[in-house]
Amino acid sequence: MNIRAQLESRLSQALSAAIAEEAPAIVQPSANPKFGDYQANGVMAAARRMKRNPRELAEQVLEKLDLSDLAESVEVAGPGFINITLSAGVLADAVMRADAEARLDVPALGAGRTVVVDYSSPNLAKEMHVGHLRSTIIGDSLARVLAFLGCNVIRQNHVGDWGTQFGMLIAFFEEQRERGIGDLSIADMEAFYRQAKKRFDEDEAFAERARRTVVRLQGGDPKVNADWREILHQSLAHCRQVYDLLGVSLTDADIRGESAYNDVLPDVVAALDAAGLLTESQGAQCVFLDDDAFRGSEGEPVPVIVRKSDGGYLYATTDLAALRYRCRTLGATRILYATDARQAFHFAQIFAVARAAGFAGPEVSLEHVPFGVMLNEAGRPFKTREGGTIKLADLLNEAVQRAAAVVAEKNPDLPADQAARVARAVGIGAVKYADLSMDRTSDYKFSFDRMLSLQGNTAPYMQYAYARVQSIFRKGAETLGDLAGRAVILGETAEKELAKRLSRFEEVLAAVASESRPNILTGYLYDLAGAFSGFYETCPVLKADDATRASRLRLCDVTARTIRQGLELLGIEVIEQM
Repeated sequence: MNIRAQLESRLSQALSAAIAEEAPAIVQPSANPKFGDYQANGVMAAARRMKRNPRELAEQVLEKLDLSDLAESVEVAGPGFINITLSAGVLADAVMRADAEARLDVPALGAGRTVVVDYSSPNLAKEMHVGHLRSTIIGDSLARVLAFLGCNVIRQNHVGDWGTQFGMLIAFFEEQRERGIGDLSIADMEAFYRQAKKRFDEDEAFAERARRTVVRLQGGDPKVNADWREILHQSLAHCRQVYDLLGVSLTDADIRGESAYNDVLPDVVAALDAAGLLTESQGAQCVFLDDDAFRGSEGEPVPVIVRKSDGGYLYATTDLAALRYRCRTLGATRILYATDARQAFHFAQIFAVARAAGFAGPEVSLEHVPFGVMLNEAGRPFKTREGGTIKLADLLNEAVQRAAAVVAEKNPDLPADQAARVARAVGIGAVKYADLSMDRTSDYKFSFDRMLSLQGNTAPYMQYAYARVQSIFRKGAETLGDLAGRAVILGETAEKELAKRLSRFEEVLAAVASESRPNILTGYLYDLAGAFSGFYETCPVLKADDATRASRLRLCDVTARTIRQGLELLGIEVIEQM
C-alpha cells in the first residue's frame, strides 16, 4: 500500500474542494519526526494564487478531510503546513502485508507499459574502459527497477559495430595477414586499432584503402565480412566477461548494434523527405529545426545532418532508425537513453526530429538519462599514470583484490572459497553502489578507500547491515514459519520509525522509476539501515517476551528482505555472513 499516494489523493481532493479548482497537496515525508510522518505543502501555493490566508485555508482543508483510517493526528502548523502522523496500526498492517507477500506488497505499477532502456553501448574492436561504467550500471539498475514494477522492459545494447573504424581495422588486419600475423585476440585489436588509426591519419594511401574496405564491407564482400564477424566475436566475448564480472543483466540477445539499421537508413532519409523536413546544405541532407533551443552561439540554426555530401550516413541517422524501430516494432511507450550528459543536445535534436517525422507519437515518452563523468581523487579525468584509458576489467579486478584484503583483515577465519565470494560481492558492489548513490547528473570522485568503507552510505555498510539482521535468525534458530500470523506490535518509538521506513518501499521505487534516479533507492536503503540500527540498540529481540519477540522478528525479517530486494534492484549481491 502506497501510503503517501493515498495521502496525496485525499488531501488534493480536500484542497480542491476548498478552493473549487484542481490543486495538488504536495505530500512529502517530513524531514523532522517532530513534524509528523508526512507533510502537505500545497496549501500555501494555492493560497497565494487565490490571495487567501494560507493558515485559514489549511483549516478549511482539514474540515473536508477524513484520514481517520490512516492517521493518528492531522494538524495545521506554521503558515499553512499540514502535518500528518500515521497510526501505529496502519504501519503495523503495512509491515505484516509486506512480510506475507513475496514482492513485499509492491504492486505491478507498470503493468502494460513497454519500456526500452538503451545502455552500455560500447564500441566494439576495443576493450571496455571506465567510460562505459556509468551507462552500464545506471541503465541496468533502472531496467531492474522497471521490470520489478511490472513493465515489459526491453534492454537495448546499441554497440558500435559499423563504420569507418572497422574499415581501418580490417584493412590493417589484411596487411598484417599478408605479413604472416596469426590469430587475433582482443589485446591485439587494442594495439592494432591504435596503429591503424595512426596509419589512417598519416598515410593517405592506407586511408584510401580503409575507405575502400568500408565500401567492401557495406557491399557484403565475403572476406571482409568474415574479418568483421571475427572482430565482433572477439569483442563480444570480452564484453560478456566484463558484464559477468560486473553482474549486469545484459545478454547477447539484448545487442542490436549500428549495423542492424544499415539497410534501413535510406528509408529513414526518404521518410524525412516525405515529411518535408529535409534541406540540402552544401551537398548534405539536413533537418533544420525551427526552435531557438537548436541554435548556435550566434543564433544560427544547428542542423541535424542525416546524409553527408558523399552519400554516407551519420550517428544521427542510425539513432533515428533505432528510435523508429523501438516505437514501431518493439511497441515502446517509454524509451530511456543512459548516456553521458555531453550528448544532451544530440538527443534533444533526435527526439525533436523523431516527433516531427512521426517516428514517435505523443504517447511515447522519450527521455535522455544523462550522467556526469568519473574523476580521480584529485578531481581530474580518470586515467592511468601514463595518461591512458583505464580498462574496465582492470578496475573491477582491482576492486575485488582490495575487497579481499579488507575481508582478510576483518574476518581472517573465513574459509578461502567463502572469502573469495565475499570479496567479489563486496568489491563489485562497492564500485556500483558508490556510483549509484550519487546524483547521476553530477561528476564524482572515484575512491577505493571511501567506497570500501564499512562506515557511511556504502555497499559494504549495506551488505553488513543485511548480514547483521540475518545473524539474529541464526542466533535464535527461528524459522519464518513460526512467525506466520503473529501480530506486529509497535509500542516503542524505534519500532514505529523502522516500520514507517519499511512502509515507504513502494513509493521509493515509484520515484526511482519516474525520475530515473537510482540514488533515491540508495538513500532510502541507508536511511532504513540507520532506522534498523536504532531499533536494534533500543529494542531487544531474542530476549523479549513471546509476543514482542515474534513482532520484532517480523520487523527484522521485512527489513532484511527489503534491503536484499533493494540491493538486487541495484545489481548488488547480498552476503549472508561477513
